[in-house]
Amino acid sequence: MDDFHSSQPIFVQIRQRLAEMILRGSVGEGEALPSVRQIAADLSVNPLTVTKAFEALVDIGVVEKRRGLGMFVKTGARAELLAHERDKFLKEDWPRIAAQIKALDLDLDTLLTRTNANQGQTHE
Repeated sequence: MDDFHSSQPIFVQIRQRLAEMILRGSVGEGEALPSVRQIAADLSVNPLTVTKAFEALVDIGVVEKRRGLGMFVKTGARAELLAHERDKFLKEDWPRIAAQIKALDLDLDTLLTRTNANQGQTHE
């Protein structure tokens, strides 16, 4: 599980994994997230790195710290996180992706055909 890539800081990758847990519903609203120590041990990273990942989720209002109890998913977190991640994707990732699509002279039909073919392969 500690397969980090060098294109992003580790805390960003941990934040993304935690966000995915919330978006998938593997940790529901009102439920506790794994502890900083547990994640740090599982991923062989510094606990401060994990704390920084949690702080990023606290900053956008989807996770709250309960003193002495740990980090918990706030009510409405999934919808809030989904809106935040979509906005972030459209502002940060999509312009780069759209420019690459244009540079490669790809059209919508090709993209959809390839996407549908890849989805068929992953679900077999």
